Amino acid sequence: MKLHPNAKTTPHMRALLVERVRILHWAVTDAAEAAGITRRTAYKWLARHRHGGAAALADGSSRPHRQPRRTSDVMVTAILAARRARLTAWAIAVRLQVPRSTVAVILARHGLNRLRLLEPAAPVTRYERARPGELIHLDIKPLARILRVGHRIHGDRRAIVKGAGYEYAHVAIDDFSRVAYVEVLPDQRGRTTSRFLQRVIGWFARRGVTVERVLTDNGSAYRSDAFSAVACRHRARLLRSRPHHPQTNGKAERFIQTMLREWAYATAYPSSWRRVRALRPWVRYYNTARPHTALGYQPPSARFPRAAQ
Repeated sequence: MKLHPNAKTTPHMRALLVERVRILHWAVTDAAEAAGITRRTAYKWLARHRHGGAAALADGSSRPHRQPRRTSDVMVTAILAARRARLTAWAIAVRLQVPRSTVAVILARHGLNRLRLLEPAAPVTRYERARPGELIHLDIKPLARILRVGHRIHGDRRAIVKGAGYEYAHVAIDDFSRVAYVEVLPDQRGRTTSRFLQRVIGWFARRGVTVERVLTDNGSAYRSDAFSAVACRHRARLLRSRPHHPQTNGKAERFIQTMLREWAYATAYPSSWRRVRALRPWVRYYNTARPHTALGYQPPSARFPRAAQ
């Protein structure tokens, strides 16, 4: 229950007031003074208790008994019907000649204040491949180069470093085991991305895993001829996520969130090369020691033939 910050009484204090007067036979004036309220307020709560019992000591609704100017049910029905026809609040107000604020309140009351709420959310389809290498997720995360400690650490956006440029963390995640392979590269062009894929396939091959499928987003680097040529050479089938559906590549997206929190922004690196230097130990820890919720709190190496060393 949310009480007013200046409230003199609470249901407990009102019950104590009744007890003191009705059971302990305090004078109403003394009981009111002890509670820090007026005699009039004390008599009010005593009368409510007399007519309604202990339940009457609780806070009641502040809604008025009568609302003669409330929007009619017919108008509310018309507003909701127009909303289900995907009209905006402004368009509904113009069509039905009612204030836009009224339309907004009614839509919020019925949970339709966002157009996306008109359609039920699509059920989340979770999947997991049956063996390592059957599907590898690839993604790229731009990272601002470090010239000095940035606002993600000290919190002062007025001290943003301009002109430092970016470097790019290229990540590869095995769908079955969640084993990760990460490199920080200078760009995200097709040639760089294709060479990264070549190293990913080799890294998995040295650990006894054949990359069968590669899932990426629709970035230009992943659609380049050089990238397709590497995949074709190693007989890896290329798959792409649906446009505007990053959840299709959700395992890579989730890994990037963890990577940013536990590595990229975990400490105040004085320079970019210090951050890159800390990457390999963190990836080794992620693969071999860090508990993973989806794996029953086992590290990814528990599902992999040979863990990254």
